[in-house]
Amino acid sequence: MDYTLYLVRLGEISLKGLNRDFFEGKLKTNIKTKLHPYHSRIAKQKGRLFVYVEDQAPDTLVREALSSSFGIVGFSKAIQCEKDFETIKSEAMRLVDETWKIDQVRSFKVETRRADKTFPMKSYDISAELGHLILERYHTLSVDVHHPDRILYVEIRDSAYLYTDDESGPGGLPVGTAGRGMLMLSGGIDSPVAAYRMAKRGLRMEAVYFHAYPYTSQQAMDKVAALARILSRYCLRIVLHVVPFTDVQLHIKAHSRDEETTLLMRACMMQIATMIAAERDCSAIVTGESLSQVASQTLESIRFTDGMTDLPVFRPLIGMDKEEIITTARLIGTYETSILPYEDCCVIFSPKHPLVKPRLDSIRKSYELLGIERLLKEAVEKTERILCS
Repeated sequence: MDYTLYLVRLGEISLKGLNRDFFEGKLKTNIKTKLHPYHSRIAKQKGRLFVYVEDQAPDTLVREALSSSFGIVGFSKAIQCEKDFETIKSEAMRLVDETWKIDQVRSFKVETRRADKTFPMKSYDISAELGHLILERYHTLSVDVHHPDRILYVEIRDSAYLYTDDESGPGGLPVGTAGRGMLMLSGGIDSPVAAYRMAKRGLRMEAVYFHAYPYTSQQAMDKVAALARILSRYCLRIVLHVVPFTDVQLHIKAHSRDEETTLLMRACMMQIATMIAAERDCSAIVTGESLSQVASQTLESIRFTDGMTDLPVFRPLIGMDKEEIITTARLIGTYETSILPYEDCCVIFSPKHPLVKPRLDSIRKSYELLGIERLLKEAVEKTERILCS
């Protein structure tokens, strides 16, 4: 079987010392999962992974897998050859011929990294010799070491590796290296961005969505499932837990003051998310809350809802403003789906004047008076699961 080589550059993983094998192992597993059903094998050297993928695998699929895998800071399709300078020259010129559109290139440089210090030529000499060869063949080109149109990269390791394209990865840490969390996923802009940011720190996530049929439509649920599928590009497969929330919301509406309903609903959501997290071996809750963005996200409101769980609550957007969140949503491809006009249960049941700064003892008393534990357990028991990938 013939293989195509992709050279993968690591970032933060390289700083992990004695734990580095664990992080590299998880990244290898994640890459292989994304490349399935095509066969691949992955070797490693300091600061690099060498991903060999069977030639039948579409280049677009491989690039998509690598560009969306946390832990990767960059990657390149590469040629591997013997550490013989005549061979290196021949392969370098072939690579330039095949990948550079010379009529669109005015300047270039050669960048060499000699990891194997026993190789007889120094990095500068390798670059100078190859640069001279390119100038001899293409008289229209000039060398620009600061702002070249194209770069020929050479790495001398166990073999010689040559490549011309340097594509960016998302950085961060491989998904699954930081445990498992339960994402509270709505149909809005914020929670998908929160998922992305936590996945970048290595957290593997499942998601919980609160569906208030018939007050929220099937399109609203389909929208959330679509968001989960988009997120699976970065987070791997996501299990979406669809919670029937109508009875809980109607009970709150009938047994509480209007201005308190949003906070009480949020408290119930937190309790349900915690129950499902316990069933699914998740050790944290993830939300898309940003401080003071809405009434349920003031400091006083957050203090109250945090009292509904014994799990740590991660709020990666807490210090971001809306424009920053929207920029990230566009970047990861969730924004256009998030703005589809299908309202979630929070919007449908939102009071005209929600409580902004609740007194903790007062709102806790209101919650106790609801007597809602049975309805919460029933909602968990009736929860449906959708696999999104």
